[in-house]
Amino acid sequence: MANLTNKESMMGNCNDQSFYKYFNENMEAMGLPAPKSLFGSLGLAVGTASTILKPIDSFGKSMTVGAIIGATSSLEKLGVVAGISAAYYAGAVIGSIAVALGKHLSGGLTISDVIISAQRKNIYRPWLTAVLLKWPGIIHPERPGRILYQYTMTVAL
Repeated sequence: MANLTNKESMMGNCNDQSFYKYFNENMEAMGLPAPKSLFGSLGLAVGTASTILKPIDSFGKSMTVGAIIGATSSLEKLGVVAGISAAYYAGAVIGSIAVALGKHLSGGLTISDVIISAQRKNIYRPWLTAVLLKWPGIIHPERPGRILYQYTMTVAL
């Protein structure tokens, strides 16, 4: 455990409730089910992803979710998407795990969220991403030293 980075150790402490909220939110945005009994925590989600990936690894990515359900009784709750590609669903699960961890680690709001919102409101500028990366406290008020940004900004800009 001593070799873990701060980010990796925080992943191990990922609050199940916030993880599932963000995971499910991302899956719903793609119109895909994410039963809490299969994806309700980081551990469950990773375990379910592994269960889905094993038959794909063995039989190829042309399998459907339905074929995997037939081979794995623990996934019957995914029956509503039985006809879709298992590889697509597995990719969505893996992507949603990454999104959920990212949002959990960043307190629920990501730089991407801010950029997309700015683009939709036509207030995005090419330099905005660099500013948000350099001063993350702009979107995360709990960041220590945030008050000092005003001093560094006069020098940096």
